[in-house]
Amino acid sequence: MKSRSLLLHCCCAHCTAYSVSYWRRQGFEVSAFWYNPNIHPYMEHQSRLEAMKSLARQLDLPLIISEGYGIIDYLRQVVGHEPRRCRYCFRLRLKKTAEMAQEMGLDAFTTSLIISPHQEHDLLREVGVSLAQETGLDFRYADLRKHYSDSRHMTKELNLYRQQYCGCVYSEWERYANIRIA
Repeated sequence: MKSRSLLLHCCCAHCTAYSVSYWRRQGFEVSAFWYNPNIHPYMEHQSRLEAMKSLARQLDLPLIISEGYGIIDYLRQVVGHEPRRCRYCFRLRLKKTAEMAQEMGLDAFTTSLIISPHQEHDLLREVGVSLAQETGLDFRYADLRKHYSDSRHMTKELNLYRQQYCGCVYSEWERYANIRIA
């Protein structure tokens, strides 16, 4: 039986570890894709990318890295739409993931964001399904939130960089100012 192929958008190493394990157990040949123009500031982006590279080596995981930083594309999508910024951010990142999966001739795409209890899962699924319809690829969703701590535990011994907020300038502000942008 031919194994199915899946491109996993990776938001960070800690969410990726269990996600890779899960999809491999589902019979997928998994490749990882790094595209996170939302992560701010630049050094935060680079720290998370280096952790992702390290994890990919540890897991023998093919890692495709989108060239450049892309913060301008992200900001053009969300400025003026701050209360709905996650919709624009999810679409931006998952669209690029679906396009890369198509280019690589893969069967399906998903994101490691689906393990995070801090993400809007209904919105993630809605955006993924919409992009699947547009591209003809399969969007794979599984509610992995109950394994969030398992994933972080898997990476703890690897001593990887651990972020303190979702990634965007807005989530950083919310985290450290203890507010919610309405």
